[in-house]
Amino acid sequence: MRQEEQYKEYADRVYKYLMSLSGGNDSLSEELTQETFFRAITHAESFDGNVKMTTWLCAIAKNLYISHLRKEKRRADSEPEDIPVDTDISGRMEQRDIYKAVHRLPEPYREIVLLKIHTDMSFAEIGEIFGKSETWARVTFFRGKERLREILKGEDIL
Repeated sequence: MRQEEQYKEYADRVYKYLMSLSGGNDSLSEELTQETFFRAITHAESFDGNVKMTTWLCAIAKNLYISHLRKEKRRADSEPEDIPVDTDISGRMEQRDIYKAVHRLPEPYREIVLLKIHTDMSFAEIGEIFGKSETWARVTFFRGKERLREILKGEDIL
């Protein structure tokens, strides 16, 4: 079966499957449907016919969706809300003042806060750097944010 025919026959099923996985996110489902067929074409040799074509395509789609979720989680871990100041605070003070306060934090709080601000590392990766768990990294980051707020309040910046 030609690629165009495969797309016409299976695209709607793959799209609906992705819509169910994504909670009805139309644009994501459309994007991942396209990517599914691209992957299927580029890895056609891996289809051995032991499963139905729809099963194989939906497995590719599911893996792409899971990859998307992982990327979103990493992105969410480095979103501005993880930066150790509230957004209303950051609008009222200069970034220089924030960094001065960060450098007043004791270790390991300072390093963990700086890693979260400047990298897209997950808490698991940060924990690994320190030879600790992901939970340890999350808790230490949270405590570092709290100490940073105390430092900033003490300087009457808040």
